Amino acid sequence: MKPLELAIAYMDIVFTGQNIDWLSHVLADNFTFKGPFYEFDTAAGYIKSLKSDPPEGFHYEIIEGFERSSSACLVYQFSKPGISVPMAQPFEMSNGKIGKILLIFDSGALT
Repeated sequence: MKPLELAIAYMDIVFTGQNIDWLSHVLADNFTFKGPFYEFDTAAGYIKSLKSDPPEGFHYEIIEGFERSSSACLVYQFSKPGISVPMAQPFEMSNGKIGKILLIFDSGALT
C-alpha cells in the first residue's frame, strides 16, 4: 500500500474499533506513537491500549491528505459527543508499514 492508503486504513480501524489486531500487520516493529495524552514505544503496547479502551463514539472527516514517498499526513475534523476539533497526523513509513505517528491537536478542547 502507498503511505496515504496505509494512513487511511489505520484511521478506519482505529475509529471503528474493528479488526484492531490487523494493526499488527500495518505497524512496524519499531513503531512509535506520540500525542498530547499518550505515548507508545511499541506496536504491541499501542494495540493493547486500543483493545482495553477502544475509541467509542469517535468520528472523523478528512479535510486534506498529503503523501510523499515514505510519509503521509492527514488533517481531519475529529468529533465525539459534545466535542469537535481539527487534528493532524503525520505518518512516517518504515519498510512498507507505519513506523511513527505524531498526533497534533489543541488538547484544551478535550479537557
